[in-house]
Amino acid sequence: MNNITSHQKDLSTEQFSALLSTLKARFEKNSNRHTGIEWANLQAKLEANPDKLGSLHKMESTGGEPDVVGYDKSTEEYIFYDCSAESPTGRRSVCYDLEGLESRKAHKPDDNAVDMAASMGIELLTEEQYRELQKLGKFDLKTSSWIKTPTDIRKLGGALFCDRRYGHVFVYHNGAESYYSARGFRGSLRV
Repeated sequence: MNNITSHQKDLSTEQFSALLSTLKARFEKNSNRHTGIEWANLQAKLEANPDKLGSLHKMESTGGEPDVVGYDKSTEEYIFYDCSAESPTGRRSVCYDLEGLESRKAHKPDDNAVDMAASMGIELLTEEQYRELQKLGKFDLKTSSWIKTPTDIRKLGGALFCDRRYGHVFVYHNGAESYYSARGFRGSLRV
């Protein structure tokens, strides 16, 4: 299992600058995702939260292309989602959770979505968040993404994933132990 939380605050000066530059360029290129949000305010919030910047760095380095998709006025937090066109490449071929991974008899993948997300300091998107993301563009046209699965479904051995096909967003189910090269997971982060 990956365990990166111990060094999330330890971005080098170069990594810090490169990440801010990447986030700013993406922010400016995709203004439709965050109408009314000012980059200067967001940058100040990021600089004040190095642990969150570490999580964004992991989202970026695994292919998630994180971007701001909202602002929660009640908590004064910016909301980031993975906005890569397809499910992040560095987070594919994983079972849903550890229980699913451990239940596999053979051909076990290296990791699982729930633990990877936790080690990155992010949350799997819920179905509602996934549908919100799809209003901002067309995502997962060739891949699919695990989403946070309700407890009652998970207790029965299932897990949920989503994709976009034929102009519609679909929610499907699989056994939590399953994994595919085209299925990963998308995350959210509040800063």
